[in-house]
Order: sequence, then C-alpha cells, then structure tokens
Amino acid sequence: MSYNKVILIGNAGKDPEIRHLDTGVAVITLPVATTERVKDRSGEWRETTEWHTVVFWRALAESVEKYVRKGSQIFVEGKLRSRSWEDQSGQKRYATEIVAETLKVLTRRDANFQHNGQQSAKPVIPVTEITARDEVDDLPF
Repeated sequence: MSYNKVILIGNAGKDPEIRHLDTGVAVITLPVATTERVKDRSGEWRETTEWHTVVFWRALAESVEKYVRKGSQIFVEGKLRSRSWEDQSGQKRYATEIVAETLKVLTRRDANFQHNGQQSAKPVIPVTEITARDEVDDLPF
C-alpha cells in the first residue's frame, strides 16, 4: 500500500499568472513559501523558509487567479509529482511539484484589493474550500 499526500499552509510568493493550454485547460504554477521558526543551540530564534512549486488545474486555477495574490495565506492539499525533460541545450532537467487537489484561502482581501484594474468595494469572505476531486482526470501527463 502507498499514499501520496501533501498538505501545506503557506504564503503565495507572487501574483498568479494563468495560462491556457491548446485544449483550453487553465493552469497556474505558483511558488508557495512555508516558514518554520526554531530555536538554535544558542537560544536564538531562526526562521527557515522553504519554497514549494504548486500547480493548479482547471477550476482551481481559475479560483487561484480570482482570490489569491502575492502574500495570501493559503491551505493546499495535493499530490507530489516529479517530472523530467530535456531543455533546449539538451540538458536533462528535473522538477518536483505539488499538484493541488484542494485550496482554501485563509486570508481576507482588504478593501484596497485590485483585480484586473478594478478596485474591490468590500472584503471578500475567504474561500471555504475548492476541490478538484470532482473533475475528470485528463491531465496532459
């Protein structure tokens, strides 16, 4: 038996940029930072930040574009995926990513939030939960 599950609570490292494949499927690749505070041997607190690449597909990607901005705190549940390819110079490249299945936005947008050049008049209630589990699995890999 095996189980592949990743759970992160972290902050978006940049504003999401949505792309659409030739088939029209929406995708966003977003860096997410998790920070851990630990006390070292001298008794001082140290912060260590780990960066994770999270991939959102279809409705999740559209929700990320709509609700997430750089610095937003998000909860992501998904699966760890590794892939490899050859770049233009023939070098073998590797990537390890989290393919998101569930997204929860944990921070509220403030009254000054802007999306597509339009200012939001009031805060938006956090997304309770958006999940990809009900979607057909026809990912291009």
